[in-house]
Amino acid sequence: MPRPFRALLSVSDKTGIVDLATRLAALGATLLSTGGTARTLREAGLAVTDVSEVTGFPEIMDGRVKTLHPMIHGGLLGRRDVDAAVMAEHGIAGIDLLVVNLYPFEATVAKPGCTRDDAIENIDIGGPAMLRAAAKNHAHVAVVVDPADYPRVLDELAAGGTTLATRRYLARKTYAHTATYDAAVYQWLRTDDGDDTLPAELPIGLRQLTALRYGENPHQRAALYGQPGRAADTVVGAKLLQGKELSFNNLADADAALEAVRGLASPACVIVKHANPCGAALGATAAEAYERAYAADPTSAFGGIIAFNAEVPGELAATIVGRQFVEVIVAPSYAPAALEALATKKNVRVLATGPLQRQTAAVLRVEQLNGGMLVQDADIVELDPAELKVVTRRQPTEAERRDALLAWQLVRHVKSNAILYVRDGATIGIGAGQASRVMSVRIAAWKAEEAGLKVDGAVLASDAFFPFRDGIDLAAGFGIKTIIQPGGSVRDAEVIAAADEHGIAMLFTGRRHFRH
Repeated sequence: MPRPFRALLSVSDKTGIVDLATRLAALGATLLSTGGTARTLREAGLAVTDVSEVTGFPEIMDGRVKTLHPMIHGGLLGRRDVDAAVMAEHGIAGIDLLVVNLYPFEATVAKPGCTRDDAIENIDIGGPAMLRAAAKNHAHVAVVVDPADYPRVLDELAAGGTTLATRRYLARKTYAHTATYDAAVYQWLRTDDGDDTLPAELPIGLRQLTALRYGENPHQRAALYGQPGRAADTVVGAKLLQGKELSFNNLADADAALEAVRGLASPACVIVKHANPCGAALGATAAEAYERAYAADPTSAFGGIIAFNAEVPGELAATIVGRQFVEVIVAPSYAPAALEALATKKNVRVLATGPLQRQTAAVLRVEQLNGGMLVQDADIVELDPAELKVVTRRQPTEAERRDALLAWQLVRHVKSNAILYVRDGATIGIGAGQASRVMSVRIAAWKAEEAGLKVDGAVLASDAFFPFRDGIDLAAGFGIKTIIQPGGSVRDAEVIAAADEHGIAMLFTGRRHFRH
């Protein structure tokens, strides 16, 4: 290790800090520190110089100002081969190692009852300033934000000094750390202010939660990242109670299933396969909802993802694992007997979310493009039944209207062009992801026929308007009696006339639900 060597340590997360400081001292390093970190090191019997002794200026404003001083930043930014004369002129000694992690802002704002003042005082200023300074000067300074990097740095110091490759690695990690921290502060301010605008600049802070075996395919690398303030009632925040780590495709499908079941009346069940619902239903119990969802497409349910918005009882869990191969089950909670039944199938991933909230906050959805990103509001807008407009001579019955509202809730979760058939609170056929809306109408009927379910009298939901009457004529041939769709086609009159010819009730929502 070079001599003399000075290390500045100031951490909120004190994991491993005493061991690090002890080994640094044994290597001959002079230790500088602040506040609580200095107290921790002194209590461990280590000699520590307070930053205020270096700056000749006390900590002020309740600790808001303590390291923002030329004696500190000059020591971090000084180029040993360029700035030696000016450093000597002003009595600035170099700082060779900076170990800093920041005020626990995210943990603070996540606490129930956190006030705005509490949040503001946990926005770190001096820490990020020091980190950026040291990272900029990585040619001369090593900067550490993660206790996992302590052993690597210590080993290199013991061997004579950190390498440039390591210092560049640490600098990259530091800038990612501060950027993510700033993004968390931005997101809190946006949420706290109720800002629902699309900003001119959108910082997105992500932290890797776990590496995945691979992505959609084995040749693709992948990892799961979490956003600041992620909720427990999401797939990312849920607790894995049993089973192997989830795969990329498991996570994507589980998210699709959970978000589809979230907004439904409870109890409900949604089964997803390859990002599309293959069955969804309401029931008097979770078990009844599952039976009805499974009946819609037993073939596709094999190897699927099953989501509930109510607790899973023991008998239902036993039925599921005794009947079908299932990759993931996600639900708010599980009865003890359910966990016992699921434990007989060790490969089934079991996710618990806790109580599900109806998603009403301003949420932005981001899609990666080559060279950029698309950002939009999440499609979570609720349909007011009073907004429905019956445009045909035939009026829907109350039962048909209920099924139409359910079908409209679900169709937004089906890939476009989406057609979904519902009868008595359950899907009976789904046509997804077709370039032709007419083909989706046909596929939904085929699915119902394959499952042995009766289409006659069912409700059809279309995520977008019918551009021609051919889809209506085809649906009428299958026995559809009510259609719910956005309307808005230049041929609406032709489409409505076709519905009237077939005695079909048609409702316009005035809103489209494409999902690409």
